[in-house]
Amino acid sequence: MTQFRRLAVVLVASFLLFGASSARGADESAQFQAQIPAKQNVPTVIQSDGTLRLSFGEEHLILPRGLQPSLLCTRAGTLILQAQLPEKPFPSKRISYPSALGTEVSRDGGKQWTNIPLKPGVNGLDMEGGITQLHDGTIIALDTYITPGNRPGLGMGQLYVSKDEWKSVQGPIDVEFDLPNAKFTGSTDDGGRPHAAHRAHRRILELPNGDLLTTLYGWLEGDATPSTYAPKMMKTRVMLVRSSDRGRHWHFVATVACDPSVGTEGFGEAVLCRVSGGSHPGRLLCLMRTGRNLYESRSDDVGRTWSSPRELVIAGLDVNRTDLWIEHFRKFKDFHGKLLDEHNLDELRGAVVDPDLIELRSGLLVAAFGVRVPQKLCWQHPEFPWNGTYIAVSADHGETWANVVRITSGVLTTHYMAIEESPTNNRLYVTYDLGGWSRGMSRNIVGRWLDIFETKR
Repeated sequence: MTQFRRLAVVLVASFLLFGASSARGADESAQFQAQIPAKQNVPTVIQSDGTLRLSFGEEHLILPRGLQPSLLCTRAGTLILQAQLPEKPFPSKRISYPSALGTEVSRDGGKQWTNIPLKPGVNGLDMEGGITQLHDGTIIALDTYITPGNRPGLGMGQLYVSKDEWKSVQGPIDVEFDLPNAKFTGSTDDGGRPHAAHRAHRRILELPNGDLLTTLYGWLEGDATPSTYAPKMMKTRVMLVRSSDRGRHWHFVATVACDPSVGTEGFGEAVLCRVSGGSHPGRLLCLMRTGRNLYESRSDDVGRTWSSPRELVIAGLDVNRTDLWIEHFRKFKDFHGKLLDEHNLDELRGAVVDPDLIELRSGLLVAAFGVRVPQKLCWQHPEFPWNGTYIAVSADHGETWANVVRITSGVLTTHYMAIEESPTNNRLYVTYDLGGWSRGMSRNIVGRWLDIFETKR
């Protein structure tokens, strides 16, 4: 493992613990401050072409006991964050996430965070479905679950709207998704629960004419390939939908990616980005999770057709390179009691999870993603250096990713991240979790600022 450490160049050496903000009670601050891990998470460069410098601020606690964040930063600088909590959700006839969700808002650049309480007995918005601020300042958000409607090919979603920086929110508003040949039944989720829904995920894009685009993942008729590790969960495809009325009605545009032979889960957890400059202005880029490697697809006709999805390996982080970590793990056993060796390469391999992607106002593209090594045993043995969270920057509109930083390395995390640009050009807020799902385990959502500077060779 020393070969990887030699590649690391320390960007930021300072790490200060930040207690709960004054917006929380003093008792709560004292209760959760001790949960911040003592280990310093120092971002390190693993690939650089010398043209950019990435400077990270201090790591701050946002949401105690939180995991897997979603995020929006408005043009006024308001930060809206949501993550799952260990409590159960309220009973509901509509499908909801298996855990309760907590929402925090900061209006002072992340110094203080205020909880947005739920209405009694109401689970509210699951922001994983996407949240964005439109050109007129209106914030819209989609709940992640698209449920079957009253006729074939109809999905029903929920929209939330705010016109005052999330100080007040209207919703849920029922919205329709026209999805010809949509299939809503026949699969569980990865926890074995019935999953009669499609999933909206990550980003909602506003086109120059005001139309909206976003991605779903789910099934069409004929999709029935079991996941390799959960046979009752069917592999999904990624689809593009479009709205011409600010999110009240959506219609199917095209399948972005579908291949039953790819990955362990098929294509899912997509993130959509529109490139405004370069030789292909208006190009759509879509990064997708497959349960194994990261994949990418492109469209140059506003999503009507897409390139064949191709595997995207950033900074040499090939999760199939088990030869690089087999000696470290060969004496450990997987969850079925089988050794992680040459006869168990499927469990020994890694996985890339839940990419995020954004174009900055300067034209730089920034991607965030997590790498799990190994794909499941990382929960018990997270110490391999590749195991962590990453930021990658492209200066050529997604053609290459020449500047890559590892933010966390060898520590427990679910590897989920979220990134947003602030009102200051090339200044982003980066958030991720530390900890995991096991009972009694420390778990927190943390965040930090990232400034990107162009340098002269």
